[in-house]
Parts: sequence; structure tokens; C-alpha cells
Amino acid sequence: MGIKTELEKKDKRTCLYDKHVGMKALMVSFGGFEMPLQYVGIAPEHTAVRERVGVFDVSHMGEVTVRGREAERYVQHIFTNDVAGAPVGKVFYGMMCYDDGGTVDDLLVYKMGEQDFFLVINAANIDKDWAWMQQQAEGFDIDLQNASEQYGQLAVQGPLAEDTVENVLGMPCKEMEFYTCKRIDDIIISRTGYTGEDGFEIYASHAYINNCWDKLIAAGVQACGLGCRDTLRFEVGLPLYGDELSEQISPVMAGLSMFVKFQKPEFIGREALLRQKEEGVARKLVGIELSDKAIPRHGYPVLNAEGQQVGEVTTGYHTISTYKSVCMALVDSRYAALGTQLQIQIRKKTFPGVVVKKRFYDKHYKK
Repeated sequence: MGIKTELEKKDKRTCLYDKHVGMKALMVSFGGFEMPLQYVGIAPEHTAVRERVGVFDVSHMGEVTVRGREAERYVQHIFTNDVAGAPVGKVFYGMMCYDDGGTVDDLLVYKMGEQDFFLVINAANIDKDWAWMQQQAEGFDIDLQNASEQYGQLAVQGPLAEDTVENVLGMPCKEMEFYTCKRIDDIIISRTGYTGEDGFEIYASHAYINNCWDKLIAAGVQACGLGCRDTLRFEVGLPLYGDELSEQISPVMAGLSMFVKFQKPEFIGREALLRQKEEGVARKLVGIELSDKAIPRHGYPVLNAEGQQVGEVTTGYHTISTYKSVCMALVDSRYAALGTQLQIQIRKKTFPGVVVKKRFYDKHYKK
């Protein structure tokens, strides 16, 4: 996760910082922000989301608006997914890529109007993404704004998320389909999330987000930190930028080609990614299940049967929902087939494992 236990002097604070401190959350450095790692513990917070409902402060995420006559053409140019002709209220997941296919960032694109798009980017990449987006905007008739400072964001996730948003926050959401959004006055709400469970993400003013947080906590909704956000997304095979995607790891290498629409005539990185898809890649992202309870961590070597290093772990845990030691790893493509026997080196010992699907737990989205 790239979490630092020591806070840095330059770290920013979200609009809910005082709430976290008041609840005695363990605060850590992540993406340039002071963020809560946990409140009562990663496992109980994780379980609350899987079985009931939890709320996350995700106000550290960045928001960029693209408006104007050529807003759609610009988004099509920088984004791997295809938003052309989509209905207003549709949300898309995809990547922004460099010319060589490396990943600038993964993001969500909300179509708020025919000439109005709302882009949600990763906190650690806000400055980099914004500079890159401005560079790509040259020659387009658009108004591009970095709105990251204007919004706070909550994620309400879990099987009871719909009832919670309806009854505690008073937001009508039952009619919303998965990966859709709508605007209610100055609030944006979407049926999206990063946990593998049903849920909603709410973007609004800092004052409104504070008010929502208070209502949710008063209603008994479990506050959840970055710790269980990572364990939840990992269990269902969702990537984290910096681990499973990076400037060196393309969407094709990460197994995310379904979000790269090659039928589009043009987007940045298209030629390089198409070449990777057609010719194959040297490395692929896989899931590995260990027969032992040892926990593989980011950067640990992956070895073949002869003990030669053929890759490295990107994320690993002893899963809370399935009680298995598993990891995602970037390995030599020759060892990426399901059922391949591999080993993980954990400190001075090696532990046997087998290549499995990257989704270690079934998603429970509302379709």
C-alpha cells in the first residue's frame, strides 16, 4: 500500500481529519495525506463491510472536471475505455497511459452531461496526473479544472449500503444501477466502490461530508480505515496503482485489457497496448495461493521450481474472508498459466504455491 507509519511534515489533511483523531484512529501517511489506517482493527472493519456496512473517508482522492464542446473527444483521447455516445449518468473504469503503454493512472470517468465529465484520480498521483492532463489538453476546446480541493468524498460499502444511504442520509439511490451516477443539487453520488461489495461514493462540499459522517457514525455505521480498504480490494482482485499498475506495468500486463477498447480509432498508448495484446508480454500479473500460512509481502521474490527468480509479489495477505495465504505477483509470462507450481521467498525460507485466479473472493455487486 505504500503506507508510512511515520507522518511527514508536508502531509495534507482531509476535511474529516478532526473526526478521525477524535475517534482515536491510528493515523498514517498515505498518498501525501494523513489518513486513518484503522479505528477498532483491520479485521473487524473488513468484516463489517463484508457482512453489514462501513464508511470510508476517501477525501484524499483527486477530482478533475472536463467541460466544453470537445470534452468527450478529449476524454476519448486520454482514456482507454470508450465513453462515446454513453448516456448521461454512466460511470466508466479505465486507465490513462503513456505512449509506450505504461500506466499514468487508473481512474473513474463520470458522464455528468453531454459536455461535462468528472474524473476521479488517485491521491498520490494528483499532481502528476494534473500536469499530464494539461499537456494533453493542448488544441482541445475544453475547460479543464483541478477540483480536488473543493470536494470531500465518502464511500459507504457493504450489503446494507443501499438501506443506509436511503434511510440515514436521505438520498434516494435504490433505482441506481451499478456504475451509474447522478447529481443531487451540489452532491454527486455513484453506485461504485473499491471493496467488491455493493456501495456508494458521495462527493460534496467539506461541510456536507462532515455532516454525512456524523449521521453515519451516530447510526452505528462502522468507520473503516485504509487497512481494510486494501484487504477488501485485494481479495476481489482489484488493482492498486503503484502495486499492480504503474509506469512499468501496463493494463495488458495487469490483465485489464477488458478496460482497453481497441475498437476506438485513437487514444494515447493504443498502438503499444495493441502490440502487447497481439504479440504477448514478457510479464503478467497472476494470483498465487500458498499451502502454508506464511504471508507474502510486496517485493518478495517469486521463484520457479528450480529456485530461479521469475517475478515478485505486488500485494499479499492472509485473507480475512477466506483464511488463505495468497498474493498477486508480476511473473515471467512462461509461469503465468493456472496451476503452475511456484515458490515465494519469505525472508530466508521458501514456501510452495500455485498460480490461481486473481479474484480470491467473489464480488457481490448489485447488477
